[in-house]
Amino acid sequence: MAEYSVASLERLIEQFERLPGIGHKSAVRLAYYVLSMKESEAEKFADSIIDAHKKIHYCKICCNLTDKDVCSICADENRDRSIICVVQDPKDVTTFERTKELNATYHVLHGLLSPLNGCTPDMLHTKELLQRLNNDEVKEVIMAMDGTVEGEATSIYLSKLIKPLGIKVTRLAYGIPVGADLQYTDEITLSRSLELRTEI
Repeated sequence: MAEYSVASLERLIEQFERLPGIGHKSAVRLAYYVLSMKESEAEKFADSIIDAHKKIHYCKICCNLTDKDVCSICADENRDRSIICVVQDPKDVTTFERTKELNATYHVLHGLLSPLNGCTPDMLHTKELLQRLNNDEVKEVIMAMDGTVEGEATSIYLSKLIKPLGIKVTRLAYGIPVGADLQYTDEITLSRSLELRTEI
């Protein structure tokens, strides 16, 4: 007896399975949900993905995601430009912004040093960060990476580049457990970590 399959449905399920955190069962459920949409809704959904891909790019200052030349944080004149908070990816900016504790600017590396996984210093946005430090405006750089081996290695690597410039380099306090992912850290712990940050 031939096995039941629909090629287009299988391809849709495969695409959902490629998303982080989505297993086969979730991918099947999402695929069937998409199929239950009206055609106009499905087109809007597909258009929003294409539109995001076309319009969203890196901010020319901090490398965060934006649909303008400069993101809204870098464009905000009320931000304290003497402090730059360095994070792994754009999700971390959102996490810190939720705390409403940090009125600084950010710099997004888009990764962490991990030679075993092929992520070397030239693959991170370190050049752009160092360019931002070529003035007397920045007084402190906060290393706000995940508490992992890769996060620690990246913090140490960057601090060795930055400290000779006479800029204070701090890291988050260890209220954040080692191995923790910042985006799953609650606002109170994150705020406390910011407040009790230590110099590297």
